Amino acid sequence: MPAALPLPPASGGRREGDPPGRRRWAAIEDPLLLESGARLLGVRLAYETWGQRAADGSNAVLVLHALTGDSHVSGPAGPGHPTPGWWDALVGPGRALDTDRWFVVAPNVLGGCQGSTGPSSPGSDGAPWGSRFPYLTVRDQVAAEAALADALGVDRWAAVVGGSMGGMRALEWAVSRPERTGSLLVLAAPAAASAEQIAWGSVQIGAIRSDPGWRGGDYHGAPPGGGPHRGLGQARRVAHITYRSEPELGSRFGGEPQPGEEPGRGGRYRVESYLDHHADKLVRRFDAGSYVTLTEAMNGHDVGRGRGGIARALRRAEMPALVVGVDSDRLYPPSQQEELAALLPGADALRLVTSPYGHDGFLIETGQVGRLVRELLPPAPTPLPSPVLSKESP
Repeated sequence: MPAALPLPPASGGRREGDPPGRRRWAAIEDPLLLESGARLLGVRLAYETWGQRAADGSNAVLVLHALTGDSHVSGPAGPGHPTPGWWDALVGPGRALDTDRWFVVAPNVLGGCQGSTGPSSPGSDGAPWGSRFPYLTVRDQVAAEAALADALGVDRWAAVVGGSMGGMRALEWAVSRPERTGSLLVLAAPAAASAEQIAWGSVQIGAIRSDPGWRGGDYHGAPPGGGPHRGLGQARRVAHITYRSEPELGSRFGGEPQPGEEPGRGGRYRVESYLDHHADKLVRRFDAGSYVTLTEAMNGHDVGRGRGGIARALRRAEMPALVVGVDSDRLYPPSQQEELAALLPGADALRLVTSPYGHDGFLIETGQVGRLVRELLPPAPTPLPSPVLSKESP
């Protein structure tokens, strides 16, 4: 059996006073009106940028992360950043998102746990939001990102790019704010969550809420080991199975036991050890409340809600668009992206990333994704000097 590790913290999210890393913060002064009718006060979004903004903001590209991602798209791990950039191969000088030409912006999503306002961040009374944090939709998250764009002086993005949950937000940008979306790249995301996708998400939410450490969502003051890390770990195990393909799991692990362990005597199979590893990594860098909040938002994703249906809503998005699926994705199968490509006025045929890795292919196959990014983006204007954005204190 593996050696015992230190007990995980009650929340793996970023805490006030932690090193800021490359993050900046934008405070949204006005209350954020949510789709539910509630108003969220004191919203801050953490974000990172690469490259130089043109004076008119015309070279700005918005990159949106998936469920357990954050603003750290590019760069090494280090103080403030527990993991390297999740799309590091795509962002930088000479790369597909060439930072000698493009001004790349990546926010941590509203409801997240790596610097933006979410369940683990302090409310107006200084205590974590916890159970008081409101239900969010993808539309609410995009409204917060639009306020960030205003703060950065970006009237219109040259492109909005996202995969999985980030693809949902990219699509919502195109439908709700087409005048601010110059072009669109949606990877491995649907126009609306399907019944099966909602079912997978609901099982994960249930695993977290059934953990005694959940404490109704108010666990952030618990000692190490006292939070809902078991439920969050189980949610991660379930999710990770859907992120990968059966052939890949079979070829890597088969039915083999973990070396030195015997399943018939309480030991694990190799695939169990693999899932345990990913579960333990997540509980040490993520917040269970954020996982619930973001999964609920994904479950509620539907660009056609209140807009006359999906087909009618997508007719608003006339900008150039590329819709991309992963051929082995069993969570968001290519048939969903095929429908999306057929309905978006500015898209041509569905593009496929070929990968054995399932849904995670959009993160792993950076060579193929990079070629698609280059295809989408027009030649960027030469950035002109613009005022340096100040870095707020965390």
